[in-house]
Amino acid sequence: QVQLVESGGGLVQPGGSLRLSCAASGSIFSIHAMGWYRQAPGKQRELVATITSGGSTNYPDSVKGRFTISRDNAKNAVYLQMSSLKPEDTAVYYCNAEIFLRVGRSTDLYDYWGQGTQVTVSS
Repeated sequence: QVQLVESGGGLVQPGGSLRLSCAASGSIFSIHAMGWYRQAPGKQRELVATITSGGSTNYPDSVKGRFTISRDNAKNAVYLQMSSLKPEDTAVYYCNAEIFLRVGRSTDLYDYWGQGTQVTVSS
């Protein structure tokens, strides 16, 4: 019904940059917030960045100033530009979207996740 497809992960050296992309497809009425989360081995999934439909962003201190989230509402897409990458940024990165689907004459809000893309920061 709705799919989130991520791309852009890979291996990068410390100090390098990487750009992740995520596109939502399906019977979408509209998208509220979109975001990126990550999960390192043996750790819980954590917030990386979020962005509302109006463009308001939120970052934890661990990535603030290094990562930038953006979105293209016309393409139902969200991006994560990562710079000054550190080995501790190594994780599987997941795209998340809060999507309104039409249900009869109204809409309901649903939470969707992508399949994840591996980011490895290593020399």
